[in-house]
Amino acid sequence: MAPTQTPEGAGSNHGGDRSGVAATRLLRAALGGTLTLLSLAQAADLGSRLGYSYYTEQFLAAVLGLALALVFLGDPTAIGRRHMSRLQRLADPVLGLAGLGLSLYVAAAYPSLVGRAMMLPWDALVAGIALFALVLEALRRCVGWVLVIVVLTICGYGLLGHLVPGILQTREVAPVRLAVYLAFDPNGLLGLTLNVAATVVIAFVFFGQVLLHSGGAGFFNDIAMATMGRRRGGAAKISIVASGLFGSISGVVVSNIVATGVVTIRLMIKSGFRRTTAAAVEAVASTGGQIAPPVMGAVAFLMADILQKPYSEIVVAAIVPALLYYVSLFAQADLLAAKQDIRPVEGEEIPRAAQVLARGWVFALPFAAIVAALFWFNQRAETAALWGALAALGIGLSCGYGKLRMGLRNLWDCLVETGVAITDIIMISAAAGFIIGVLNVTGLGFAVTYALVDLGQGNLFLLLLISAAVCLVLGMGMPTVGVYLLLAVLVAPSLIESGVEPIAAHLFIFYLGMMSMVTPPVGIGAFFAASIAKAPPMATAMESMRFGWTAYIVPFLFVFSPALLLIGDPLDSLVAVVTAALGVYAISAAFVGWLHGPAGPARRLATAAAGLALLLPPGIGGEATLWINGAGLVALALLWRAGSAPAPATASPVTRD
Repeated sequence: MAPTQTPEGAGSNHGGDRSGVAATRLLRAALGGTLTLLSLAQAADLGSRLGYSYYTEQFLAAVLGLALALVFLGDPTAIGRRHMSRLQRLADPVLGLAGLGLSLYVAAAYPSLVGRAMMLPWDALVAGIALFALVLEALRRCVGWVLVIVVLTICGYGLLGHLVPGILQTREVAPVRLAVYLAFDPNGLLGLTLNVAATVVIAFVFFGQVLLHSGGAGFFNDIAMATMGRRRGGAAKISIVASGLFGSISGVVVSNIVATGVVTIRLMIKSGFRRTTAAAVEAVASTGGQIAPPVMGAVAFLMADILQKPYSEIVVAAIVPALLYYVSLFAQADLLAAKQDIRPVEGEEIPRAAQVLARGWVFALPFAAIVAALFWFNQRAETAALWGALAALGIGLSCGYGKLRMGLRNLWDCLVETGVAITDIIMISAAAGFIIGVLNVTGLGFAVTYALVDLGQGNLFLLLLISAAVCLVLGMGMPTVGVYLLLAVLVAPSLIESGVEPIAAHLFIFYLGMMSMVTPPVGIGAFFAASIAKAPPMATAMESMRFGWTAYIVPFLFVFSPALLLIGDPLDSLVAVVTAALGVYAISAAFVGWLHGPAGPARRLATAAAGLALLLPPGIGGEATLWINGAGLVALALLWRAGSAPAPATASPVTRD
């Protein structure tokens, strides 16, 4: 008769589970920290400084292997892992070890492999096919099936496209040659997109982690509260400022929402905003942080590299669209607070601005270090990020913010968190490398660009609408850098070939891709904010679209009129900026239904029409545009004057569900 299991035996099993979880955590920490250290060493050009010579592809293969191992190991405490079968739990470490081992083999043998690639050796073929499968499975776990299906569709078309008649016909490439090409050619897996993610992006994510651990997040929240808390609708304005500051650095919308939303959403609900409104404001403000210069979630530097233009030119072009985005957010928050009589944040919760600045002015130094490195010392973007990280580290170790101080353990935490957080972007970048490789080797990229350009010659607006829809679909649920890299490969070339200014084309795809974070049916940013606010997810996403309306409209305007990007005649740009800001305010007032007093349907419609007339920039309609702008200005002035009416009865600032 088998012995009955004792409580001690059961306890030992649980102890084994706990020890397994602890071991997995330690291994993930080691892999994440190593990944970040390896990337920072590459960003600092440490290898060449020490006299070592190697291919960039060898470094990228090592980074890919570490990221694959991290993805397949997974978080041992995640809820989903508790429901995995025993077979799945055993398979994951095997897949992680296979990904790491294959990638390290490629890193070690790359000089030999690339020299023999034309002969299609068996080891290159096996490694190429296996890495393709492992990357796609890791990609599925990171961002779901959508991007995996996109990659498989493009690869399938690349293999069969030579059978398709017409302008979308491609050249024939054998499957084995395609597998080796994608794995080892600099235009494939180990190419530009992965290199950018493994250097520039990791350096800036690490900078953001150090800045936050040193007390930067607390300073951002406090300065936003001190400057905006005593104003009408102050809680929403605090959210807009804090999320904009944080989001420009973080590069990940969801982490921005979680980091700032736990404070700002509570403040908004407490001050009287509806739960859906509070969640929508936070979601849209956090998304907007990605398009705000100077960092733009690290995309500004990627765009400069891809377009081969100075970083300063990218930042200047992005200023006005970002300004209009936040003018709209502030206007809607302010007018909605006036309409609903929402009071400022209670006085005892607001710190004094002078005290906040006295404690936190030093947090301007990391940004000054980045600017100095870029513009005065002509350093690369990733090196500039390291300068900023060193400055933030010095602040954290020496003075911190308030009672918060950094220790060496916090520095290790920053390394680990950076390595773990970057895995999604590395997988997306690897997938983008597959897409670029197929487009290049089969000629599919030229065929697609030619087809879209042919469509655009007949109707550029139709091409922009199709491109916008593609951006919204492909951007669903992906981090900022991944959205931009994918769309820069698939959509931007056709816009540029159709005559669109290159910077305008890239900003167009970036804006529309980012808005996928709040656009139904996925709208992952809006859904995260809704979960914090305990609001209906779909209603939050719809309200987020209303608050972020400028990001859907303004990109079309600056494509047709680059004056909004400060390109061309300075006088045209000045007129475009002033009239567009007034137009954005008018349309925001029409959305809210308040313009110096309550506005009924007819007045809202007239205000929206005046706003559209003001929003029209020079370049669309020639000299007639100035007359249209003038008519809009006169109409807005008359509507404002007519709206001078007594305010409605005040309502108590109760929590709205």
